[in-house]
Amino acid sequence: MTVNESLDKAQKRLLDFFFPRKCPFCGRMTGRELLCSRCKTELPRCDKLRTGSFGECAAPLYYEDNVRKAILDFKFKNRVENLNCFGSLMAEKAAEVYSDRFDAVTWVPVSKKRLKKRGFDQARMLCASLCVDWHVEPQETLRKITDNPPQSGLDDPAARRANVLNVYEAVEPAAIRGKRFLLIDDILTTGATLSECVRILREAGAADVVCLTLAMVRDK
Repeated sequence: MTVNESLDKAQKRLLDFFFPRKCPFCGRMTGRELLCSRCKTELPRCDKLRTGSFGECAAPLYYEDNVRKAILDFKFKNRVENLNCFGSLMAEKAAEVYSDRFDAVTWVPVSKKRLKKRGFDQARMLCASLCVDWHVEPQETLRKITDNPPQSGLDDPAARRANVLNVYEAVEPAAIRGKRFLLIDDILTTGATLSECVRILREAGAADVVCLTLAMVRDK
């Protein structure tokens, strides 16, 4: 173990002592654990691989109850302290479902206007967090060129598809061509956003794209 690694571990122990971890989903103290014992067993775990025009998408959780609240707190109340837990859950799901099916990890970006207003890109942060477990760097592949209305304000699937049409473009297609990507976003609802991003990546020459979100809406 290097001196820097020893210092990092000591700093983490001090942070855990003075700022004890809380479960992102219920707020209970967890000690050194990322989840409390109750949420480990009671969270709405997602064991479904959803398919659609985006191809395949997996998620560790269903978007309901405490999971929904935790994600909304992360996105709109800047609760970034929960990223370690979210990233770990997503990394475990990706390893379980996709194993050797991707060469690089990328994300669904927000627009410059949304980034300025919110202060961070939630999908990029989720992507970076899960990549920590694998000691790899995320690859930027997409840029959002239109600040379209939020998808959450649209219920009709056709309206959601139209809302994201042509709002993304590929960044450096030469760096995309021939690669297999794991595409990260926060929530899967109708799949319109993922479908559009997958389309752009494939048109840029991606060999394959599989998707992963922190949570997905349960099929009706």
